[in-house]
Amino acid sequence: MQIAILLYDRFTPLDAVGPYEMLSRLPGAETVLVAERTGPVRDGRSSLGLVADRTLDEVTAPDVLVVPGGPGSRVQTGNEVLLDWIRRVDRTTTWTTSVCTGSLLLGAAGLLTGRSATSHWLALDTLKGFGVRPTGQRVVTDGKYVTAAGVSSGIDMGLTLIGRIADDEQAQAVQLLTEYDPQPPYDAGSPHKAPAELVRRLTSGDGPPLR
Repeated sequence: MQIAILLYDRFTPLDAVGPYEMLSRLPGAETVLVAERTGPVRDGRSSLGLVADRTLDEVTAPDVLVVPGGPGSRVQTGNEVLLDWIRRVDRTTTWTTSVCTGSLLLGAAGLLTGRSATSHWLALDTLKGFGVRPTGQRVVTDGKYVTAAGVSSGIDMGLTLIGRIADDEQAQAVQLLTEYDPQPPYDAGSPHKAPAELVRRLTSGDGPPLR
């Protein structure tokens, strides 16, 4: 089983590393980082790089595709080289997935038209513009398409996929081995729980940066 995690300029690291940490533990899985060019790909702050070891041309039929989000995702919705590759590999994937605003790329590629999907809560209206039925759920499965909400939800998406690909026991084992037992110090992880004034500031762009 080959799991391809797409990288592009100004991606969000946890969007890629969260699913990687979960899915790479599947027995027999080969996890590859793929980009238009091999070598370091910088995140949205340009302070961290992950190394792509395969080019798009070298990855032609992954079983699982993971598309992370990030500040650069909106620019990439106009990158036809990237979108064409996503469409091509989607023809043979068993699962096509995204984290955060990575779903905008799937939407721009036309893969989510008429489907239910999620994204970062600030990007749900943009997702709707691609003919998608947006939902604020943390992980959404519609056919072979699995989309996760903002950043940290990629871990949940990874565990969800392990349960589907292997079984519940394997997913539980990975959860236990990684000690994924969230106990956040604040209960402000969604716009429905966070203080209304903070939501307003972030929506208007007046708050602290998201990424």
